[in-house]
Amino acid sequence: MGTMKGPGLHLAQFAGDAAPFNSLSGIAAWAGDLGFKGLQVPAWDRRLFDLETAAESQAYCDDVKGMLAERGLEVSELSTHLLGQMVAVHPAYDALVDGFAPPELRGKPAQRSTWAIEQVKLAAKASRRLGLSEMGTFSGALAWPYFFPFPQRPQGLVDTAFDELARRWKPILDVCDEQGVNLCYEIHPSEDLHDGATFEMFLDRVGGHERCNILFDPSHFVLQQLKYLDYIDIYHERIRMFHVKDAEFNPSGRQGIYGGYQNWTERAGRFRSLGDGQVDFKGIFSKLAQYRYSGWAVLEWECCLKQPEDGAREGVDFINQHIIQVTDKVFDDFAGAGITQQEINRLLGIA
Repeated sequence: MGTMKGPGLHLAQFAGDAAPFNSLSGIAAWAGDLGFKGLQVPAWDRRLFDLETAAESQAYCDDVKGMLAERGLEVSELSTHLLGQMVAVHPAYDALVDGFAPPELRGKPAQRSTWAIEQVKLAAKASRRLGLSEMGTFSGALAWPYFFPFPQRPQGLVDTAFDELARRWKPILDVCDEQGVNLCYEIHPSEDLHDGATFEMFLDRVGGHERCNILFDPSHFVLQQLKYLDYIDIYHERIRMFHVKDAEFNPSGRQGIYGGYQNWTERAGRFRSLGDGQVDFKGIFSKLAQYRYSGWAVLEWECCLKQPEDGAREGVDFINQHIIQVTDKVFDDFAGAGITQQEINRLLGIA
C-alpha cells in the first residue's frame, strides 16, 4: 500500500579506520544492534565494498546480502555521491575534488571524469546484482561558481553548462535503464542540480529520462529557504530516495543563507541531528505516505554539535516513530450505503 521501509543508515559518515567502522561486517553488526534495517553503502569506500567485483560477481553480491541478512539487515541502496561529483567538476574545485580520485588520476581532470563515469556505470550493474532498484548520486557542477548573477553572467553560460552536464550523464542514465536502476540525484547546494528549477532544466536536456529521479533531503532545502513540502507535491513522481536529515536556519543581522564564510557551528544554516532542528518531519512523512512512497527512510547523520553514535541511536527511534503504516481501509466506510448507478442518477436528477 506504499508504506516506506526503514530505518536505514547512510554509512558514509560512519566509516572509519577503527573497528567496528572499518569493515561492512563490523559496521553492520553495530548498526543491527541499534535497530537499523537497511544500510546505504558508499560505493567508493573500499573498506566496506568492492565495486568492481560487485559489478561482475553475483557470488560476491550474494555473500554481501547473506552476511547482512544474518544481522537482520539489507542493502537499501548504493550511494555514488563522490563518484557523481567527479563526473562534472568546475576547474575552481579541481584541487579539492582530486582527493576523491585515485592518486594516478589527480591533476588529470579529463581522465578523472572519464573514470568517474565508468565507476557510476559499474555501480548500476552492482545495484542490479544486489537486487536494488534505486541508486543515489550527486550531479557534479560546472555552473555553480556563477550561481549569483554578478558580475553579469554571459548569455548562454548556464545553457552551455547544462548541455554539457546532460551530455555526460545521458550515457550513465542509459546504462541505469539497461540495469533496471533509477538514478536519484540528491538535490544539494554546490551541485548544479540544487533545486526544482535546476532539476527541470537537466531533466529536459536528458529527454525526460525515466531513470532520472530525485533523492529528497529536506535539510538542504531549509538552508536554501525552499518550501520542501511544496517540493514533494510538485516532484513526488520522481522522488525515489529519502535522506532523513535535520537542519535549522537562524538568520541574524550579520548573516543569512550565504553563511558569511563561517564554519558550521557559526553559520545561520546548520545541519542538526534528528529532532534537534526545524524540519517538519511529520509533514514530510505524511506527504510521502499520501503519495505512496514505498522506498527507504535513510538516516544521514550530519550534525555540528552532537556525537555521531548518539545521533544514530536516537535516529532509529525517531524514524520508527515517524513512518506511517499506510492504511488499506477507508475510515468512514462504516457510514457508507450501497448505492446503485440508477440510484446515483436519481440523486443527481439525471434521467
